[in-house]
Formats: sequence, C-alpha cells, structure tokens
Amino acid sequence: MKIQQSAEDYLETMLMLEEKYGYIRSIDIAKHLGVTKPSVSYAVKRLKESGYITMEANGPISLAPPGRKIANRIYQRHKALTSFLKILGVDEDQAEEDACKIEHVISHDTYVAICKFVNENSDVVIENYEDE
Repeated sequence: MKIQQSAEDYLETMLMLEEKYGYIRSIDIAKHLGVTKPSVSYAVKRLKESGYITMEANGPISLAPPGRKIANRIYQRHKALTSFLKILGVDEDQAEEDACKIEHVISHDTYVAICKFVNENSDVVIENYEDE
C-alpha cells in the first residue's frame, strides 16, 4: 500500500508520541511537526476516513492496525537510517533530520543493506528489516 509522505510523517509522529506519553493529542502532533492545528485536524480527518486511526469526539487519537503497521515501518527506517548516518560521523541532529527525508524514498534493497551494515558495525540491533 502506497500512501503520501505527509501521511507517513503523521502516523510516525503519532507512534512516537504514543511511546513517549502513552497517548496521542492533536496539539502534540502540531508541536512535533511544526504545523498548525487546522493542518492536523485536516490530516486526522483524512487518516480516520482511510482507516489508519480512530478517534472519539474530542478524545485521544489511536492508531488502527493498518496505521500502526505503516508507522512502525517508517519509524524503524528512521532509527536505522539515523544510526547509519551517525556511524558515518554525521552529527546526531543532522542525522535525525536527514533520516526523516530519506526514510520515505529509499528502496527496500538499500534499506536492507544499511540495516546489515548497522548491525555489523554498531551496538544497535535492527531486527525484522527484511520482512518490511
């Protein structure tokens, strides 16, 4: 299933916020992504219509199984790419920023090769990267 990069960014952010706080709120999404609340409202509406998230009226947002699957895939890519760039000597903040861009466009074969390299050359262990 192919979804737009912005939707992947929203789902990944939701997963990160859920891991950090135990819940997902629109205001936190807006702060994390540096976007306006109306932008988040629009995205949340579209993601809900597509079955990627659930949300009660004025309640917290939850990732539905299809949304969680996409979020996990993108977040795993992000962590692997960040680790790879740091191994190469890229500053941590720059590595994070670049990983956010690369995670959406990298081929599966290149991603697998990077994961193997990271596993062999660092203390970071990336699992299940071939199953993506």
